[in-house]
Amino acid sequence: MRVVALISGGKDSCYNMMQCIAAGHQIVALANLRPDENQVGSDELDSYMYQTVGHQAIDLYAEAMALPLYRRTIRGRSLDIGQVYTKCEGDEVEDLYELLKLVKEKEEVDGISVGAILSDYQHTRVQNVCKRLNLQLLAYLWQRNQEDLLREMIASNIQAVIIKVAALGLDPDKHLGKTLDEMEPYLLELSKKYGVHVCGEGGEYETFTLDCPLFKKKIIVSSDEKNYSLAFKRRGQFLGNYRDSSEVVVHSADAFAPVAYLRFLELHLEDKVSPEPDNYKTSTYIHNF
Repeated sequence: MRVVALISGGKDSCYNMMQCIAAGHQIVALANLRPDENQVGSDELDSYMYQTVGHQAIDLYAEAMALPLYRRTIRGRSLDIGQVYTKCEGDEVEDLYELLKLVKEKEEVDGISVGAILSDYQHTRVQNVCKRLNLQLLAYLWQRNQEDLLREMIASNIQAVIIKVAALGLDPDKHLGKTLDEMEPYLLELSKKYGVHVCGEGGEYETFTLDCPLFKKKIIVSSDEKNYSLAFKRRGQFLGNYRDSSEVVVHSADAFAPVAYLRFLELHLEDKVSPEPDNYKTSTYIHNF
């Protein structure tokens, strides 16, 4: 099938795209719901549906994957929060409907790739939109064991970093900016101690993917083009000799489970040493509406 991939920037949407291609489908476009950048607190929008932390970097995905990217500003709110969703004007789910309706018209897609793992709330609403648009939902990660998934993602060379923490045992100063492979042992430990979902499906953390086998170019978080390492600014302090490229924003200074996230300041793309095969299409553009 011709497939549009709904992306948040996180690990799950990237890994589900890889599963789609492994199953023989063709990713022909990317789609993303973005917050209103003029809105106060847009980095961490109070949404039941969408990850918005790291939204400033999503445009880079179009060139990184050599695919068209469609983005729509989230105008709705979480109005119908019942177990079964019914079309509701002004709900944020209708933003997803309008976005995918446009992509279907422009790209003639048959299916949608979604990285949902556990949330019945999100899964039900995406299913509702797919049914209304006659699109096939491709959610290969749905209800899978999270420890297995995390291990597979790391083994498949998804290079993702933690960009938000919101759980007991996760410390903004220690864990923001860490890669999945660095965090795996600790996440497994937290799961045993406190029941933390190792893939973050309880909202414990969110990620941003800097590289994966589907990318033709990798995303670099650094304002110094000669520096190929991650550089992060934490509370005004420099790490090593790197220039500032992101900052930590504390959303809630809870003593036991502080909520904080990274805001990217400087990003750029770099060619990979061994570019991966074409994703069936080479023209790129970004469509915002």
